[in-house]
Amino acid sequence: MMRSLDIGATGMLAQQLNVDVISNNIANSTTSGFKRQRAEFHDLIYQNKQRPGATSSDAGTTVPTGMQFGLGVSIGSVYRLHEQGTIKMTENPLDLAITGEGYFQIDLPSGDTAYTRSGVFQLNEDGEIVTAQGYTVQPGITVPDDAIDVVVNGSGEVLVKLPNTVAMQNVGQLEISTFVNPAGLEGIGDTLFLETEASGAATAGVPDTENFGEIRQGALENSNVNIVEEITNLISAQRAYEMNSNVITTSDEMLQTVTQLR
Repeated sequence: MMRSLDIGATGMLAQQLNVDVISNNIANSTTSGFKRQRAEFHDLIYQNKQRPGATSSDAGTTVPTGMQFGLGVSIGSVYRLHEQGTIKMTENPLDLAITGEGYFQIDLPSGDTAYTRSGVFQLNEDGEIVTAQGYTVQPGITVPDDAIDVVVNGSGEVLVKLPNTVAMQNVGQLEISTFVNPAGLEGIGDTLFLETEASGAATAGVPDTENFGEIRQGALENSNVNIVEEITNLISAQRAYEMNSNVITTSDEMLQTVTQLR
């Protein structure tokens, strides 16, 4: 059977997965703290009809290029680009954004620690700062019921103003974590990530210090998806899919010509 049939099929499968990745990016273009993904392709193994440098005569002459036939393409990896998203002001005191490096630390019901760039936080029934899913934001800061105002400064200190007091009171210190290889984090949904061997161990620290970003209150980090770029990538993937399907169609027509020979 012609190699081109298999090659075209690998190309169609690769572009189908590419469209899946692009579609997910577009779907999350308005998700706070979302990090876009990108598919990378690798060429498959080659068949050697004649190896480059092979001896071509008894006199010791060698073949300068040889003959190699590629067998198609595959997805090499799908990885996240953890570049900074734009900052959107919301004026909600419990909306927090990180400008620079770092992730908020979240306690999961399983006891594991998750990490997120989405600072959409609220207060639960006990006054604890939690995510939209009710997961506690480390280190478990509680805002008093009678607090008149809540201020989170750039270094992560949570300050509250109580009735009949002038000075703000410190009720806790937020910490954020950084990773050697953020692309190695494992996404688990809800804009949460888990540490893996590929990401390296989390390094926790105080915001607005060396190697750690600053916290901005009343703001959220937008998704880093560029809609125009994604639509362009989607069109390119569609055209590549069509071209690979044309390869299969052309190969099929060639085979039909052979079978009709008498």
